[in-house]
Amino acid sequence: MSTSVATPMSPSVLRQFYALTKPRVVQLIVFCALIGMVLAVPGLPGIAELRLMALACVGIWLVAGAAAAFNCLVEKGIDAKMKRTAWRPTAKGQLADGQTLLFSVLLCLMGSVVLYVWVNPLTMWLTFATFVGYAVVYTVILKPLTPQNIVIGGASGAMPPVLGWAAMTGQVGPEALILFLIIFLWTPPHFWALALYRVEDYRQSGLPMLPVTHGNEFTRLQILLYTLVLFAASLMPFIFGMSSWLYLAAAFVLSLGFFLYAFKLWRHYSDALARRTFRFSLIHLSTLFAALLLDHYLL
Repeated sequence: MSTSVATPMSPSVLRQFYALTKPRVVQLIVFCALIGMVLAVPGLPGIAELRLMALACVGIWLVAGAAAAFNCLVEKGIDAKMKRTAWRPTAKGQLADGQTLLFSVLLCLMGSVVLYVWVNPLTMWLTFATFVGYAVVYTVILKPLTPQNIVIGGASGAMPPVLGWAAMTGQVGPEALILFLIIFLWTPPHFWALALYRVEDYRQSGLPMLPVTHGNEFTRLQILLYTLVLFAASLMPFIFGMSSWLYLAAAFVLSLGFFLYAFKLWRHYSDALARRTFRFSLIHLSTLFAALLLDHYLL
């Protein structure tokens, strides 16, 4: 009876490397960056602008994938203790540390070259700073030390629209900072909803997530308060003149929905409701930005 061994470039190994990039997370990052690019260009983009958008998306995807892979490497021991992440190739020991580090470095280098040469230096440096913020400041320093890790580290996750805006304009405008603020305020209630029903995983891993350090009730109150502030921030694109009534209507409905989920979670907790709140948070952000995109072209 023969057994098959995965070669360095076999499909199974390639799938493992691809899994390190956290594809679904990176897709959301690139989508938010693309929204920033689109909003930075008045009217329909031309061929040159479409080419620039495509190159910027590739560069941002590569660097974001590098940060995700580095995160998997640093947290392999923690991931192995948590059901949600135990499947990752680094946690299962399917990829060596050297392989993962080399993969991360190569992706970061390729993405940085694409952004510096074919987009602009500002976008490259902002994207690299985001890599350092997530892979080093958040993953290595903040996450294991403070329950406010998500709040402070959320700055890195909120950068994609800023990167997109910089890619098309060569600068960071106030419009980009509004988009940054929306994602920054969205991040804590999104992750804390997940942490509520995964609290035993986080407790076992030793990470000081808010439900572990301050309890379920305090975390639910924080989620509620953040959704209120997020509600106000989500209206800013309309107030600032970036969008029209189409976006305003979508932002109001989505933000009200997120707040109502948070309110129910605060009053009557259940793991099932925490899961639904987490899932709705994903719908909230993606649909909010999609509404900005539709508004930009339809009205």
